Amino acid sequence: MDVLEQLSKIGIVPVVALDDAKDAAPLADALMKGGLPCAEVTFRTDAAEEAIRIMSEKYPDMLVGAGTVLTTEQVDRAVAAGAKFIVAPGCNPKIVRYCVEKNIPMAPGVATASEIEQALECGVTNVKFFPAEANGGLNMIKNLAAPYVNVNFMPTGGLNINNVRDYLQYDRIFACGGTWMVKKNLISEGKFDEIERLTREAADIVKEVRG
Repeated sequence: MDVLEQLSKIGIVPVVALDDAKDAAPLADALMKGGLPCAEVTFRTDAAEEAIRIMSEKYPDMLVGAGTVLTTEQVDRAVAAGAKFIVAPGCNPKIVRYCVEKNIPMAPGVATASEIEQALECGVTNVKFFPAEANGGLNMIKNLAAPYVNVNFMPTGGLNINNVRDYLQYDRIFACGGTWMVKKNLISEGKFDEIERLTREAADIVKEVRG
């Protein structure tokens, strides 16, 4: 099973911003126990690279990726640390082609038809729709999906426990990205039991919708 198939099976990808790498292991433990054995660790913080390394080494069964990747150097650092997939907020052809050439699973961010065509031109058919709710949500995805029959989407941005079910029911969405179960304050306050509870709640919705 390839990485994108695994993400599709998991259904919801927790999008994590870690300020301190010491939180990586307990966070990974909470996500695994909660039933979402994956994480997109964003390069918005200095702790991202080390956090990916810790999660990948201590939890080899966990699917760890890097998000907010803006340069090819970050791609290299993320993969060297153990990242199995790359996610970007936009569709930079240089970065997308770099990942494609190196056989690194990559989901570039798109919000328009033109950006989808950029991704297709680079050889990518699985994209991140970002920011999802601000750009019209599920209705916009359905409208964009109609002419691009081979493209599948990972909506991220504005998703929560109340609307994620609707997104998961649409067959052109391979996974949903979310932050609600891994909010910064929960991590910084060490509330990993609460993170596990919220994760399990999300994982139960995936099971309910996708079996």
